[in-house]
Amino acid sequence: MTNQTEGANNLPDLPAGEFLGHPKALWQLFNIEMWERFSYYGMRAVLAVYVATTFFAHLGAGANAEASLVYGGYTALVYATGIAGGYVADRILGYQRSILLGAIIMASGLFVLLIEDINWFLVGLALIVSGNGLFKPNISTMIGKLYAPGDVRRDSGFTIFYMGINLGAMIAPIITASWIGATWGLKWGFFAAGIGMILSTLFLEVAKKSLGHVGLPEKGKEGWGRFFAVGFGALVLAGIVFFLLSESTILGYLLVGIMVCLILYFIIAGIRSRNKVQLHRYIAMIILFAANACFWALFEQAGSSLNFFAREFVTPMYGTMETWQAGGFGIFQSLNPLYILIFAPVFALLWPKLDLMNMNPSIPRKFALGLIQVALGFYLLVFAIGNMTNAAGLVPWIFLAMTYLLHTTGELCLSPIGLSMVTKLADEKEVGLAMGGWFLSIAMAQYVAGIIAALASGGTTDGAHGAMVSATMEQYSGVYMQLFWIGLITGVIYLVLAPVINKLMHGVK
Repeated sequence: MTNQTEGANNLPDLPAGEFLGHPKALWQLFNIEMWERFSYYGMRAVLAVYVATTFFAHLGAGANAEASLVYGGYTALVYATGIAGGYVADRILGYQRSILLGAIIMASGLFVLLIEDINWFLVGLALIVSGNGLFKPNISTMIGKLYAPGDVRRDSGFTIFYMGINLGAMIAPIITASWIGATWGLKWGFFAAGIGMILSTLFLEVAKKSLGHVGLPEKGKEGWGRFFAVGFGALVLAGIVFFLLSESTILGYLLVGIMVCLILYFIIAGIRSRNKVQLHRYIAMIILFAANACFWALFEQAGSSLNFFAREFVTPMYGTMETWQAGGFGIFQSLNPLYILIFAPVFALLWPKLDLMNMNPSIPRKFALGLIQVALGFYLLVFAIGNMTNAAGLVPWIFLAMTYLLHTTGELCLSPIGLSMVTKLADEKEVGLAMGGWFLSIAMAQYVAGIIAALASGGTTDGAHGAMVSATMEQYSGVYMQLFWIGLITGVIYLVLAPVINKLMHGVK
């Protein structure tokens, strides 16, 4: 371990110095990502409900379904653009400038959301999507570049980084939804999210000294002409995103097409490398992308159908039902990151200890455990709907809180491990593109999650508690039961296939 640590410290493009056993730059990136995630999860906490009540209220019972489709399309595109962002950082702009440009564009989009017009609102979402593609995959890739190949601290470093993500995500819904949204209106939650994005941009400038040469453009590509050219391209992309947000079916075909092209790219790259090991690792990575997509399609009911369910059919955690429906329901969006902050250190310590005991589950088995846990979370909610509703037709909030707990422990078995896995399995020259592929698999999941949410919440009527509630509760229960079976069966399949996938990984753990 000593030699590996020294190797990490002596990387030619990394300044000397550590803090709490990790490169100082890790903590700077932790801070930048924390505020960006504050921005994302702050607006996400109010997005679906705001769209339903502001732009689709005239549809009555169909408002939630339409809002869920908008939400699913937006979140899918947020992750899909990571492919382009990874390529731009790898080949054109470098990681630091890609992140800076993305932050500026995202901040602009968040303030555009304040305009109460559906077209301008979609413009704001399109700008956020375009900017996020330059930001999100590249800051994750930079974490991997702080460690030497084989450095055993890498998984723990990604887990620490993941805690930064969730610190911002925990604070955000409390501020944007439960406080600002409930007091002054949900749209002002977008304003608070915009302030968070500005802070992220400022902290990026502060971090440059600690980052040193990590993420800078290659020699000969330092000019700012490339920066503005990519900025223009990002605005063009925003125009395309604006169109796709209005055409859900086309978006679905596009996501599938991009993923197929990406799979072919990695297979061809593996063949051309004439390196059998690298080809096998790319195949393993693609198989794990599929598990990742399945997990997030289930997990990402959090911002859509589970959010509607919390607002309309769960007993208030605090305050009156009126305050709860005005924005208090957003407190549930803080539970997942809160659980992560509590349990992430436990998992970060657990994996190395299990490794010393030769009991550390392989990456495919960790993915399987994640899928099984997210499935059990939905089963718990189905049980509560069938057996624990009160006289008003509401489910006690503790059951939804426990569902989020199971989803979170599942996430900790999969998400930080997956980020680290991509940086290990991909060729050094294609890490950015591979990370974009990881986020593309999440994008497909987000799109599917929006469709699932529309099915689960489509019959909901605002504030109604009677015969319509009973029908809707059955609708939620039926959809969530199907999600339980999908997650459970997929998890078992990956447990069975784990030895085969491990062979394809050729020693990567």
